[in-house]
Amino acid sequence: MMAKLEHNGMSSDSDSGDDWEENGEDYHDILCLFCMESINGFPSALSHIEIFHKFDFCDFIKKHIHDTYSYIKLINFIRRKDILPELLSTLDVEAWEKDEYLCPVVEDDPWLMYDIEDLIQIKNVSEERDIKQMQSDNSVTLSKTQYEDMQKIIRSLKSQLKESETTCFLLKQQMEEMKEKAQKLILGDDLDEKEQNVPVNAHNSNVDEGYFNTYSHFAIHHEMLNDKTRTESYRDALLTNSNKFHDCIMLDVGCGTGILSMFAAKSGCSKVISVDQSDVIYHAMDIVRENNLSDIITLKRGRLEDISIGVDKVDAIISEWMGYFLLFEGMLDTVIYARDHYLTPGGTILPNRCTISIVGSSDTKRYIELVDYWSNVYGFKMSCMKAEALREPSIEICNVDHLITSIAEIQAFDLYKVTTDCINFSSPFTLNVKKTGSLTAIIGYFDIFFDLDNPIHFSTGPCSTPTHWKQTVFSLSEPISITEGEVINGTLVCRRHCNIRGLMVIIHIKNFSQTYFLD
Repeated sequence: MMAKLEHNGMSSDSDSGDDWEENGEDYHDILCLFCMESINGFPSALSHIEIFHKFDFCDFIKKHIHDTYSYIKLINFIRRKDILPELLSTLDVEAWEKDEYLCPVVEDDPWLMYDIEDLIQIKNVSEERDIKQMQSDNSVTLSKTQYEDMQKIIRSLKSQLKESETTCFLLKQQMEEMKEKAQKLILGDDLDEKEQNVPVNAHNSNVDEGYFNTYSHFAIHHEMLNDKTRTESYRDALLTNSNKFHDCIMLDVGCGTGILSMFAAKSGCSKVISVDQSDVIYHAMDIVRENNLSDIITLKRGRLEDISIGVDKVDAIISEWMGYFLLFEGMLDTVIYARDHYLTPGGTILPNRCTISIVGSSDTKRYIELVDYWSNVYGFKMSCMKAEALREPSIEICNVDHLITSIAEIQAFDLYKVTTDCINFSSPFTLNVKKTGSLTAIIGYFDIFFDLDNPIHFSTGPCSTPTHWKQTVFSLSEPISITEGEVINGTLVCRRHCNIRGLMVIIHIKNFSQTYFLD
């Protein structure tokens, strides 16, 4: 039953005073909807949610709730599911519209003693009080209408800024594409034919420039080639299944130095088309010639989406497209494009399947060095630096001894079926606590599968041989105490960020919620 707010004996519909009394009861200790904080009074509770959880609850209600029953269901849904604002903002009304959420989760929950109009009225009164306080502090005084107009202007300016950033990014992309097209006009359309007419050690100035531009990337290619788990898995997938690839046409997406293309040639492919956008492809041309594979391997520079590969269809696609946390700086979009435009029906994709998993870690020493360090720096507090230290996940090899939960697979990708939207996902997870201690980080990693007659699989997890991908460590801002046998439920949300390469990851676990950026 909803309690009706009154002020000086008058109903809230006819008065908008500052002193609120509930009809028969006072609610002083109000449990926050999104954490375990108890707040004195509803105006303070709404302010707490807006300030500490960065969430305008009343605005959310205005947009999504239109009757009392929906409001009751929403409150009980939040309570039962431990939903945090970041995730709630992504859900549709259908998520809490089930009748099961009519049953209260918290007995005599104060949030259920109000109706929608009451909450909105409380916020309006609170805002008017803030305006009066500003006046008493000799600040600039705004009417409620002026304040709302200013808020609209700020939101509009933020939106315009975001649009401008997007426009700048697109212009930068167009400039890069124009640069590539100009380079193609200078170098000619058929690089292979031109290379055959030029001595191995003689190159024109434009090609030299391309060579020099790749010097800073040599260490990257050395690191990848030196990653035996990665390189030998691709080699074994091809050579131990050579009967499948005999006399077929293979497309190598993002060929780099051409190592996978040469494995494909050795497995019996009649033709390998190798594509890479970076200048390292000029070195790949030399490498292919040096190994007498020019009659099988054809190298093409440019974005696969922008060039012609010279054939209508290929029998197989191979690519080492994976980045940190599988999806960061990956080329999955290009692999999907290759599949949809060039792969013959029934063709093969290598690898064809991958998964992302997480596990909980308790590394208090690392937490103190990375996060708690900022609490006391030579006697000074630098707590504001914690957010920056935690904003970007670290890439490192994790100690198996620090793992204190079970592993949870949060997402699986079938490369024969996925679309470019597969990078945006929200996955609930369950972690079983194996050791009592403090949860200081969530560790993310991925597994790769070649489902062939002779299947090949490798993992980048902390329990496997280290790879150059290592693991992705999402450090928590505050350690969470957990007990052996406890079951922890949470949600991981992944979204593209800023550009097609970047990621935003949000982790909700217990009463903790944090956003990370890989960009």
